[in-house]
Amino acid sequence: MPSRIQSPVPTTDAAVPAPKRSLRWGVVDIVVASVLAVALGVVFKVWEFPYEPLSAAMTLVLPGTQALFGGVWLLAGPLVAIVVRKPGAALYGEVVAASVEALLGTQWGWGTLEAGLVQGLGAEIVLALFLYRAYRLPVVALAGAAAGLALGINDSILWYPGYAVAFKVVYVICAVVSGALIAGVGSWFLVRALARTGVLSSFAAGREHSRRGRSPRSRA
Repeated sequence: MPSRIQSPVPTTDAAVPAPKRSLRWGVVDIVVASVLAVALGVVFKVWEFPYEPLSAAMTLVLPGTQALFGGVWLLAGPLVAIVVRKPGAALYGEVVAASVEALLGTQWGWGTLEAGLVQGLGAEIVLALFLYRAYRLPVVALAGAAAGLALGINDSILWYPGYAVAFKVVYVICAVVSGALIAGVGSWFLVRALARTGVLSSFAAGREHSRRGRSPRSRA
């Protein structure tokens, strides 16, 4: 009697088709982006307290270098964008976070909304140039740097209009550096830390972490 030959059943993840990529926002995207942005809005408010003495100290060393600490206020854009990966994510994250900071009360008042809009656009433009397909560390760092550039130029025009050109140059350069390191690199590592907890399993960032965990290199 001829034996029945069964075709082997693939057991590797390679046989599982990857979810179809869509740039349309879903309910989960909105909820997660909002939760992250609100949490970061609270961080923005809390950061105001240590920023003041740090800013004063850096100003004594070299005026304009206080912008090195401005990158914390740029975290929401790149971080939300890395997780959601949809058009407008960086802008949405930064504006919502700025709104929360304003609602909690801030010395800059509702001007934080204007700042959040400008800074979010800075990061958004870079991600759009990559067609919302690249979220590697260099790209995210570049998005953070663009947000920092927006911060530096915006502050120089609105908050330091009468200051010397040398001050503004130092301020903008420091804002770009802070944006790249704190907002760009910092958000990239924060998302990786979140992915390790499993809360991002339904997002591309979480799936990427799972693939890294199963790779032979990670087990070596």
